[in-house]
Amino acid sequence: MKFQRYENAEDFARVATPFLVKYEDKFSLFFGVLQAIKDGKYENPYMATIEEDGELLAIFQMTPPHPLNIIFVDNGRMRDCIDLSIDELIRQSIPINSIISVKEWAYAFAQKWQEKTGQSFSVLMDQGLYRLDKVEESLEMSPGAWRYATKDDALLIEKWYSQFEEDTGLPKTALVEVKNKVKAMLDANEVFLWENEGHIVSMMKKARPTAHGVTVSLVFTPKEERKKGYARTMVAAGSKELLKEFQFCVLYTDMLNPTSNKIYQEIGYQKLIDSVHLGFEK
Repeated sequence: MKFQRYENAEDFARVATPFLVKYEDKFSLFFGVLQAIKDGKYENPYMATIEEDGELLAIFQMTPPHPLNIIFVDNGRMRDCIDLSIDELIRQSIPINSIISVKEWAYAFAQKWQEKTGQSFSVLMDQGLYRLDKVEESLEMSPGAWRYATKDDALLIEKWYSQFEEDTGLPKTALVEVKNKVKAMLDANEVFLWENEGHIVSMMKKARPTAHGVTVSLVFTPKEERKKGYARTMVAAGSKELLKEFQFCVLYTDMLNPTSNKIYQEIGYQKLIDSVHLGFEK
């Protein structure tokens, strides 16, 4: 087996893409981020593979400060790949703050990482990855209508972005960076809003488009507007619009939040895999 680090995203993509296109929905996060790396949207990405006799066994991708994303192509060689990858990451002095992967793979990697480095790990997010091909037609919708967000909505979206991070336990993004992120979202026409009687009550955004699919993310309703069905309605309407352009939508849910999992299934989303985001002590 050979652990190969890539400095050039196009070279890495040539090796990883043939596998990723076969599982475009299950590994949409990896695939979508790879597209963004190729477009120059991330600085200093980490990209690596494990190969043997021309056969791809594992792929790794990280865009600091985000987690190391791990895919094991050959499940039967997972343990060998974990040993080799951890040895190489340690040898190369690559700081790993967290990982994200299929649950089985992530725990196997984290346990070996703890054994070799002494760093313990904890669950940051227990996730389910869901796919939607068609919105349930009989779904009852909340009053109001959706629209794309405009620059006039920037201040509200910035506020909700920070509240979303707080609610989900994500690391807090500096205000200046939030402003930059929101500007980029609005410039790309990525944010959907649900409005009722002149009041904006919920939002979502599209992210990481691939050849046939797109991710729904940043689903947020402020506390005073919750339990009125707005989030479900927003995601249903926004997803239906996205399905005019894409074959399918995917989204990640917090498995510890039964409400969100229930509403997405009511829309028509079906679980693909269990995923987990694990953090290592610093």
